[in-house]
Amino acid sequence: MKLTEKQKRFCDYYIETGNATEAAIRAGYSKSTAKVIGSENLTKPYLKEYIDERNKLLESDRIADMKEVKEFWTNTMRNVNEETRERLKASELIAKTNGAFLEKVEHSGNINVNNPLEGLTTEELKKLIHDD
Repeated sequence: MKLTEKQKRFCDYYIETGNATEAAIRAGYSKSTAKVIGSENLTKPYLKEYIDERNKLLESDRIADMKEVKEFWTNTMRNVNEETRERLKASELIAKTNGAFLEKVEHSGNINVNNPLEGLTTEELKKLIHDD
């Protein structure tokens, strides 16, 4: 369903203010009906979908993804005008996100942990929880 300009304005003002009544007034609905119209608009699936899509667009513009972060670190690392410690930190972060510092530990044998709850049934565990 195609939104009217007034509905789009309502949605955009709602995203900005988080207040349906205020958004309705700013979108051009009358003050006397703004509370009802604002509330009704939020129940309309096509308006909610528009709001959700707009929020996703806004969110993606505000939050850097890992590609952007790695590009920033790379630019920092390669920038000879940056301080050495900043360049080193950027290179370390790049290396860490690429798994360069993973330690591999091999373990053999049994681990004996005394677990007093081991062997209890689900019902017995529930009874212990509810006895407190």
